[in-house]
Parts: sequence; C-alpha cells; structure tokens
Amino acid sequence: MKPYERRQQILTYLASNGRTDVDVLSDYFQLTGATIRKDLTALENQGKVLRTYGSVVLVSEEHVENKQAEDRDDKPLVQKTEINLVKKQLIGKKAVSLINEGDSIIFDAGSTVLQLIPHLTHLTNLSIMTNCLTIFREIVKLNKSYNLLISGGSYREKSESFHGYFAELAFKSSTFDTLFIGTDGFDLDVGLTTFNEVYKVSSLMCDAAKKVVVLADSSKFGRKSPNIVCGLDKIHTIITDSNLPEEMREQIRAKNIELLIV
Repeated sequence: MKPYERRQQILTYLASNGRTDVDVLSDYFQLTGATIRKDLTALENQGKVLRTYGSVVLVSEEHVENKQAEDRDDKPLVQKTEINLVKKQLIGKKAVSLINEGDSIIFDAGSTVLQLIPHLTHLTNLSIMTNCLTIFREIVKLNKSYNLLISGGSYREKSESFHGYFAELAFKSSTFDTLFIGTDGFDLDVGLTTFNEVYKVSSLMCDAAKKVVVLADSSKFGRKSPNIVCGLDKIHTIITDSNLPEEMREQIRAKNIELLIV
C-alpha cells in the first residue's frame, strides 16, 4: 500500500474512533512504530491531525476538545475547586512541606494552590504575595502575623484575581523565594499553558521567583492550551497525584525537574 493510501486510511480510522493511542494505530495497521510515527508526522505537517502525549486526534475533533476543556477551565474559582478536590487537597498538603520559616512566597490564583493555604498554620514567619482575592482572604482567616501583600490591577470575577498593568508592575519589581502555581495544561515541549488570555501576570510571577513549584492533578498533563505561561527551564518542582503515567514521570525527571507524587 502506498503511503498516501495508508494515511487516508489512518484519517478514516480516526474519524470513526476519535482520539487514539499511537500504539493502537500501529497494531491495527500492522505497522512498525517508526512507520506509523512517520505517517503521523506527515499528517500533522498537513494540518490534518494533532499529536499529543502518546495519542493522535483529527484536528477538527481537537478543536471541539479544546473548547470543552476551555469551558471547564474557565469556570468560576468556586466551581473549579470542586473538580478533583481530594487530589488537590493532597497536592496542597504536600506543597507546604516545601515552605520554610522566613520564606518569601507568591501564590498564583488557582483552585489547587488554594488547597495549600489551610496547611500553613504551623508557620509563623512568612512574606506572601498574591493576585487572588480568595487566597488573600483565606490567609487572613489563619490569623497569622505574615507580611501579606496583594497586587492591584483590574479585577477578574471568574478567577477572583487581579490582572493588567498594575498587577504586572507589582511582580516586575519583586523577588521571591518560591512561586506556587497551577496550570490548565502541561506540555513536555513548551511547559505550562492556559486558555486564559490574561496570563501575563502569571508569567511575570515565574520571572520573579527563584523557584517555580507547579501544583497540578494528573488530568492536566499532556494537555496543551494556546497561551504559554512558563517554559520548562523555569520549573523546579512539580507536585501531582499517583494517576500520572510512569512514562510521563520519566520524561519529566529527564528534564531535571523534581517530581513529587501524592
């Protein structure tokens, strides 16, 4: 069978079966891994498929999946908090073990980062800055004498956070020990990505911190959103749950990123 004919059959298969693991395609068409990857690369270059972590999907279907993911990820913060809540709570509890007395910290807005706050109670000497009104309020409830700062800026109701010129300016002129940040997607090639168009503040947080710690449940890995927040070179540690595939774990560690599993 000629390559063109084989690739048309691959497109037909994907149209019928949706997102498919690359190994499944290799077995179905009785092709070597090298051959199927060559076919998929050709189809991707033609703009007909999109390859993600270990799988492939028709471009039109990917657009639908991205819209569904965007709708899910752009929910109000209070609703996002309920998604994978137990995993987020475990991740938040583990994250606190990376904080020491006297540290200066940035908390980015996000439902997973929010789960870290209740576990701060044993720490008394911290400098904390955030752009998230909800996180700010939860820290105040702890009744601790932290040096607590909140950025100014334009208020975004869905994420309950501040963005724009004044928020960006606050982090441009700051230096902190550690940033704790969530993400809409994690891609092994580009790093942290988001659907949110007001992501510049988060990018500047990454520049302002000596260490970037990513808090993300396993559903976020292998997902690529349009806007790049932070490259892999800036990420020091990732905390996620035990559902993360072993192959992805190995690839993350190969990037010299500390990976903590809860």
